[in-house]
Amino acid sequence: MDILSGGLLSLLAWTCLAVAVWALIDCAIRGTAAFPAAGKLTKPAWLAITGGAVLLQFLFAFPHIFGIAAIVASIVYLVDVRPAVKEI
Repeated sequence: MDILSGGLLSLLAWTCLAVAVWALIDCAIRGTAAFPAAGKLTKPAWLAITGGAVLLQFLFAFPHIFGIAAIVASIVYLVDVRPAVKEI
């Protein structure tokens, strides 16, 4: 049973890291002027947030409080900021 739960936690941690990397790459390819035009923080701010999320996700996997904060930041970018910036 421990192997199964450990495997599931490992899979969840790798998935969270992949989501954080996706958010960082997506942020990097968007235009700089689109962020303020969409009423969001600037591109450098979101690059710092998503880059920090990748770093935290790498250092502290999902069950850790910093890992949870990192995945929340990545999801906020992907759900809120990305669609607004993508429209511009």
